[in-house]
Amino acid sequence: MQKKRVRAGIVGSGFSATFHFEALARVYGTEVEVVGVHSKDVAGGRAYAEKRGIRFFDALDPLLDAVDAIHVCVPPMFHEPISIAGLARDKFVVCEKPLTGYFGDGSPDYHWQRADKQAALDAAMASVARLADAERAGRGRLLYAENWVYAPSVQKEREILERTGGQILWIHAEEAHSGSHSVDYAYAARCGGGVLIGKGCHPLTAALYLKRVEGRARNGTPIRPKTVSARCHAITRLEAFRDAGHIRTGYYDIEDFSMMHVEFDDGTLATVFASDIVLGGIHNWVEVCANNHRTLCNINPNNAMQTYNPREEYFQDVYVVEKTGTKQGWAFTSPEEDWFTGYPQEMEAFYRTIAYGDPLESDLALAADAIATIYAAYVSAWRDGQAAAVPGGCPQA
Repeated sequence: MQKKRVRAGIVGSGFSATFHFEALARVYGTEVEVVGVHSKDVAGGRAYAEKRGIRFFDALDPLLDAVDAIHVCVPPMFHEPISIAGLARDKFVVCEKPLTGYFGDGSPDYHWQRADKQAALDAAMASVARLADAERAGRGRLLYAENWVYAPSVQKEREILERTGGQILWIHAEEAHSGSHSVDYAYAARCGGGVLIGKGCHPLTAALYLKRVEGRARNGTPIRPKTVSARCHAITRLEAFRDAGHIRTGYYDIEDFSMMHVEFDDGTLATVFASDIVLGGIHNWVEVCANNHRTLCNINPNNAMQTYNPREEYFQDVYVVEKTGTKQGWAFTSPEEDWFTGYPQEMEAFYRTIAYGDPLESDLALAADAIATIYAAYVSAWRDGQAAAVPGGCPQA
């Protein structure tokens, strides 16, 4: 079969735009032509384009005219308007996580800890509704770029659930490290919240996805989250915190530790941790406790490769693993980090959907459930852990 050709454009020129481009270069089932990039950071966008031999677009509309699909790789506060612009032009929209959120009331003294979290939930769900309306109104689709869904270990668990008819009783999952490199991440008005949304969206979405798979395999109906209870803490902003120089500090108004406890509509559970106070590199994993099996998905780190380095300078030019504080001693050196975290598999799957109409695993409905659960969790934390109802997301695509 001759490969179909799809023209792609990237919006943004930062960290996520870089790994999107690298993952697109590895798509093999579709001929993907990255036409160009648009970025509000003109100097950064031009440098990004020049390095990759693609065109820089100084406005979004000309980029949309030239492509079939766009990749939304900008801070979360810009996801909705750019995604809707693409959907309005019948484009496929690959949107980074989190899908959307609440980005403050516009006041100069806005502070997340003082914000009304119910108003935040209502605003976030209104944003989800606008995105769903835009998708339904045209021929384009939103493809939610949650790479945890496509991590090989998570997809293997999907197969186990589908083939064995297992019932998930409890999911235990976490994403943690020593702090984001993003300057924007310190401010809830730019990112929609703190670590609960910024990191919690990943393990949470994996948990929501696997329960959807279970319900879909059993009777065709996804199992959705019903309630959530949560706690959030700003550990590095405590007066008693002792800074030893290994953990990022200086956050303006966001939490750096969170826990969500989700009850699904079948009564089963998921417990999700997210934090910026953990040393030793990225800590990403999902544990599934089912009625007929148990699975531990070690996304990062894992022991596919381990190295011992007696002196730091020996590995000066060697990439070991993301966010590790030192390369000396024993390390879980990742031979192919992007593969274990699902980036190339995600893009391969997305472009099979775009080119050939293959079923989409990470869609707008899944993204909507993630946003609904996250902001309901913020409501719960605001109420000192009292359970909060998770509102409906959006209809299935």
